[in-house]
Amino acid sequence: MENRDHLLAYSIPQLLRWRVNTSGNRTALREKDFGRWISYSWDQYYDYTRKAGMGLKKIGFEKQDKVALICDNIPEVLFVAIGAQAVGGISAGIYQTSLPDEIAQIIEYLDVSVVFCSDQEQVDKVREVRQRIPGVRKVIYEDDRGMRSYRSDDWFMHIKELYALGEEACRQEPDLFEKLVDEGSPDNVCHMCLTSGTTGLPKGAMMTHRNYINMGLQLTEVDPLEQTDEYVSFLPFAWIGEQMNSFGVAMATGIAINFPESVETAMADLKEIGPHFMFGAPRIYETIRSQIWLKIDESYRFNKICYNYFMKIGEKAARYRMTGRKQPPLLRLVSWFGDVIMFRPLVNQIGFRRLRRAYTGGAALGPELFTFYQAIGVNLKQIYGQTEITGIAYMHRDGDVRPDTVGKPLPKTEFRISEQGEILSKSDSVTAGYYKQPEKTAELIENGWLHSGDAGYIDENGHLVVIDRVSDVMHNSGGEMFSPMFLENRLKFSPYIKEAVVFGDKRDYVAALINIDPIVVGKWAEDRGISFSTFMDLSARPEVAELILAEIIKINQKAEKEHFRIHRFAILYKLLDVDDGELTKTGKIRRQFVREKYLNLYEALYDESVSEKEVEAFYQYQDGQTATVKTIIRFYTMEEKL
Repeated sequence: MENRDHLLAYSIPQLLRWRVNTSGNRTALREKDFGRWISYSWDQYYDYTRKAGMGLKKIGFEKQDKVALICDNIPEVLFVAIGAQAVGGISAGIYQTSLPDEIAQIIEYLDVSVVFCSDQEQVDKVREVRQRIPGVRKVIYEDDRGMRSYRSDDWFMHIKELYALGEEACRQEPDLFEKLVDEGSPDNVCHMCLTSGTTGLPKGAMMTHRNYINMGLQLTEVDPLEQTDEYVSFLPFAWIGEQMNSFGVAMATGIAINFPESVETAMADLKEIGPHFMFGAPRIYETIRSQIWLKIDESYRFNKICYNYFMKIGEKAARYRMTGRKQPPLLRLVSWFGDVIMFRPLVNQIGFRRLRRAYTGGAALGPELFTFYQAIGVNLKQIYGQTEITGIAYMHRDGDVRPDTVGKPLPKTEFRISEQGEILSKSDSVTAGYYKQPEKTAELIENGWLHSGDAGYIDENGHLVVIDRVSDVMHNSGGEMFSPMFLENRLKFSPYIKEAVVFGDKRDYVAALINIDPIVVGKWAEDRGISFSTFMDLSARPEVAELILAEIIKINQKAEKEHFRIHRFAILYKLLDVDDGELTKTGKIRRQFVREKYLNLYEALYDESVSEKEVEAFYQYQDGQTATVKTIIRFYTMEEKL
């Protein structure tokens, strides 16, 4: 591969300009709108970026000013973000699911002066907290449906007006934009990326141009991409996982980014594109696996028999392939046959036919799920990192995929394990620190070494094994250590379990609150004539408890040590939810919050005399109405018969 280190000397706008000179007419972006795909070349990409940047400057946006992006994944989010960076400003992503109060807090904290929203839903959230964010001078929007009444208020501006102002500014000062781009430095802060916020309001990690470009270069040093390759952008842009691909990988390689029509159509649009590589949080792959299981469950009996047989063959073949070993001739032949008649059509149906590599990160993925995807021919690999190191520091290599590890460091990444067992990393992708939080920054970075906050070790193959968050690693009453995250992933491999929260710190045994998967368990219940009306009703069915008990028994049988076994559990009456504060925006469990919110259930899990408890379930609907429903939660101990 050619040496691309010279690209580290560029800022993101400078690299975009370089792409224009080398790939001008090639497709850079593609967006589905009203059922048809619209393409933007690298030339057009740069032109819209110039108009957005100069338009921002025209409305008073200065160097070091911040523009907040509260958007669905659309090309305009890149035009505005890189346009702001080109004129010396800083972009910042805010999750579309954020509520008005949270948006106000983040805008205040980041000193945002301009907000860019994709549609009326997001604009209305900003409008609701207008009095709390006096520093915001303009709210720019892309989709003008429902916005007619806002046009008389000059606080709001359609993006076409911004482009028009930018064109006018370019005519007045034709050389200014290029001059401003030239002034950019790779070590300037270009974007504020919010951390996951497992313990409270997220922090703003100050990311530099070099952070993103280095990430794109080192990732594709391990797994090269061609300019003709396709990527589908469906992860929230506020998450580092999407930024590292849009800002880093795409700029470093020249691949095309495809934007689905909406969040709801993302998976269908993915099938149309057939991407060559994909990045997703574990929840994405867990959902797809559940859909596959549903398809098989609904199929003919003969198909189920074939699937189960070839799945066992595929798993055997995958273990050889993942470790780079040569398969025995008979296994290779039978697995090839199963791939042709069973797995290729299946993989094609979910849009993965052209997929050479799929990555997962943001949270741990159970080893069983890795083997499942590898068995059906999807080259799924684990990456490990965090926002503060631009998403990735370690990853699996082809032919060296070990499901219980997160792989080896990326090129030019130094690593070591501290005396306390914490994972430390150093590279050009490490953040400049947290915005306005020097004390937290000093705790995070010491002599260039990033403190991950995760406990881990290096195994005999040189792979990193992540145990859990240092703060989350638990010890039972006997002092034996265990990882709740590891046990939760084991539980979630069951198709019937969507989420699990494991407890047991300083306790005599491990207990869990279980969320059933409403789709898979709902189908299971329907097939057996078990009637139910709501998720709460389904969760309370004794037949469902029997089902989950059987799953936990199987999981306990695989436990390496006695204290890894689930001794007592209850099935929660509602799905854990981001809006209720139980999960972070990236789907991580806020375990302490869950424990405090359901303290009465937690206490009952550790009182074996309690077999059931009446609780009040509080619901708040999207229209603001609330309701309280009483229900019975039952607690089950593994030794007893249900």
